[in-house]
Amino acid sequence: MSDFADPPPKRSDFGVLWPITTRWSDNDDYGHVNNVTHYSWFDTAVNGWLMRATGTDIRRLPAIGVVAETGCRYLSEVSFPDEIEVGIGLRRLGNSSVTYGLAVFGNGSEQPASLGRFVHVYVDRETRITVPVPEEIRAALRQL
Repeated sequence: MSDFADPPPKRSDFGVLWPITTRWSDNDDYGHVNNVTHYSWFDTAVNGWLMRATGTDIRRLPAIGVVAETGCRYLSEVSFPDEIEVGIGLRRLGNSSVTYGLAVFGNGSEQPASLGRFVHVYVDRETRITVPVPEEIRAALRQL
């Protein structure tokens, strides 16, 4: 399945649904959640889930995931005070990178409000040289 499949994936296509509450400040002058907020939700969902799934504060690992690429396709509006869930799926696991497929679902909808792509590349915390995905992360990703 491509990251921006047509028809889009449904809620049931994702192994993890990460809940997020919209905030008053998420809305823009047009009355809906601003597009950049979707990227923040992707980042929050992936990293929050990784911390819960590994039982580790991933910020303290010797290898850290840095965002190398993102993308988003907007399908419908979301507004405060909507309750959303971010669907997290694994699209590709390489030696040093992970590509996630993501979707924002609003208010229990089966259809996504947006679809996202999020790539983590793992680097040494100190040198920032590319390293293999840590085993703790790989083990968590197997759940997806």
